[in-house]
Amino acid sequence: MVNPTIQRRRLGLALKRARESAGRTQDEAAAVIDAAASKISRLELGQSGLKLTDLNLLLDLYDITGGEAESLRELARAGRQRGRWSTYRNAVPDWFRQYLDLEGDASEIRWYQPEVIPGVLQVEPYIRAMNATADPRPNGEDLDRTVAVRLERQAVLRPGGGTELSFILSESALRRSIGDAATMSAQLRHLVEVGSQANVSLQVFPFDAQTYETASFSFIILRFGDDASSDVIYAETFTDADYLDRPDAVRAYTRLWDRLRAAALGPVESRKLILRLLDDMAR
Repeated sequence: MVNPTIQRRRLGLALKRARESAGRTQDEAAAVIDAAASKISRLELGQSGLKLTDLNLLLDLYDITGGEAESLRELARAGRQRGRWSTYRNAVPDWFRQYLDLEGDASEIRWYQPEVIPGVLQVEPYIRAMNATADPRPNGEDLDRTVAVRLERQAVLRPGGGTELSFILSESALRRSIGDAATMSAQLRHLVEVGSQANVSLQVFPFDAQTYETASFSFIILRFGDDASSDVIYAETFTDADYLDRPDAVRAYTRLWDRLRAAALGPVESRKLILRLLDDMAR
């Protein structure tokens, strides 16, 4: 299936590079299509589509013709299609569906999570326990759809699927009780199993880590192929999310990731810590 989010992303990157090569500002581009500069910003981030009439105006402004212009028109057409997650509208907010498409197409995912287990690593009892106290609490059908989305996302973890995943979890995420003891035991065992896969690196950021870095918020770094210039930072809030691709923002988050990884326990030591927690729970 053509991924409309990725097509919009590709279109946005291509138009951004074309605008910069042409020496044009976002304000100049916005004026041509009679829109605010923020629209150009959203377009270049892949967060919105573009009418063909407006695209043609931008192509003229950037002096893009021939086959290159037609390729960009094809991306614009593909970007207007409905994505694979559109059938989960009741369970997935609009601002999160874009992330799901990016997650599914990323070649590398680096994920730091301080308080709870990352959604893509959660087992079904853990998912249901987390939603049991949600406000408003989902009804049975909506909860089933939420569970289905999270479990379907775990296809990205499959060995041989082409995605390299690195996780840094705060020790508090492992110790925070979600559901009953059986739920937490199942969740920790799942982390041990997933962390042993060749395509997954799982590290624990311990309570006594010797670092003063700001690490109280979660973030995800997504990479697509070998082109680091297309990296996206995903930072989620309570009701929305930020998608950052400015080079300075990507560099800042990448440096933070590297420092957190250096301060965290290695994969072997992290596995041993999780197994100790499982032993403590069994006793």
